[in-house]
Amino acid sequence: MLKFIFMNILLIAFVKEWWFIQISLFLMCFIFSCFMGHDFSVSGLGLSLGSDHLGFILIMLSMWIMALVVCASQSIKKTNNSPDGFLVVNLLLLLALLLTFSATDYLLFYISFESSLIPTLILILGWGYQPERIQAGVYMLFYTLFASLPLLVSLLSFYSLGGSLTMGLVPCVESSNFITFMWYFCTIFAFVVKLPMYLVHLWLPKAHVEAPVAGSMILAGVLLKLGGYGLIRVLFLFPEVNKMFSWFWVSVSILGGVIVSFMCLRQVDIKSLIAYSSVAHMGLVLSGLVVFGWWGQTGAVVIMVGHGLCSSGLFCLANMVYERLGSRSLLVNKGLLNFMPSLGLWWFLLSIGNMAAPPTINLLGEISLILSVVSWSKLSMFGIGLLSFFSAAYTLYMYSMSQHGLFFNSLFSCCSGKVSEYLVLMLHWLPLNVLIVKTAMILPSF
Repeated sequence: MLKFIFMNILLIAFVKEWWFIQISLFLMCFIFSCFMGHDFSVSGLGLSLGSDHLGFILIMLSMWIMALVVCASQSIKKTNNSPDGFLVVNLLLLLALLLTFSATDYLLFYISFESSLIPTLILILGWGYQPERIQAGVYMLFYTLFASLPLLVSLLSFYSLGGSLTMGLVPCVESSNFITFMWYFCTIFAFVVKLPMYLVHLWLPKAHVEAPVAGSMILAGVLLKLGGYGLIRVLFLFPEVNKMFSWFWVSVSILGGVIVSFMCLRQVDIKSLIAYSSVAHMGLVLSGLVVFGWWGQTGAVVIMVGHGLCSSGLFCLANMVYERLGSRSLLVNKGLLNFMPSLGLWWFLLSIGNMAAPPTINLLGEISLILSVVSWSKLSMFGIGLLSFFSAAYTLYMYSMSQHGLFFNSLFSCCSGKVSEYLVLMLHWLPLNVLIVKTAMILPSF
């Protein structure tokens, strides 16, 4: 793992050359794919670093999304809006993500998990669009820090209990009293906010709407997955308490997902709609993880990868429309199918991916999660049915409102899309659909 971390640090010296950074990030991704181990092996061990199969998948996703972020942010280079600083911030964010997903020690995991917040905040404040970006940054900072400080206390308690914070050597908490309940909530609350779960999700739409395209892509593509990854790493430490409270998490996640779906149906801002849809998808991921089933965990990982690619592509599309028309409103951006017909195909392909249509890996993940949650409780069928229906409803709403209708902007014509933009969209869509052919790339259990 150290060689990839050092490669990432070395790239900071070449921030003057955008083309070199792009090629190097894709090259790192392909070289790293050659080191894929078995499901139960940990490779690249050393200095509290190493990646098992779960870490490997998310490191691959981080490198891939970051390479696409650099490709999609050419407008920052053209407008000369501090492009060198922009690349440095993105590379530092990738470094924090690599350390998080490859940490084998809970304290290193916590430090790198929290340090990813700083480059994200700089991206929003430095390259955001509206003055409201300061409020969005403060929301994100306080939500995350408020939830993460109890996690640090919890990890120190684990150290005093077992004398080690190495993953796999930390003892499980078997008792079920009030102190253990508080300990449990303090441990997983930071990851639930990062995911985010309904009720603690308000920072996400604000951050997405105010962030530049790079911030939105990396936030939706990878940073939300830190919450799911953290839950997989810590939930097994509380086997008894989690079984007692799993009904609470499943109820809030699924009912919250249905409520958020209704909120999506009344959004007029495209980025806000995509951001709220992330909350609905991640609610299903949380449900699959807390029921402690193999189907639930595998489905959650598949959805995390699929959602990372799909929502990142949708934010990229929304930015392309914003750069041409100067608005993200669905009331203004009507009839885009007549105005930009070539991009209409990509809107359709990524929209059906967002509603988990075949042959995307989102379908595989949702089937696994639905099997897991319904086998845990038959009553959850009603909530999951509503969630799946409205997931398709708000995606169709977004597509039909933006592509159909009478276009009444003052523009007569504009560029329907550059080759570099189509390349970025294809590199989002291709793994989303091709991985269904070889799902062992994501999970060897299939």
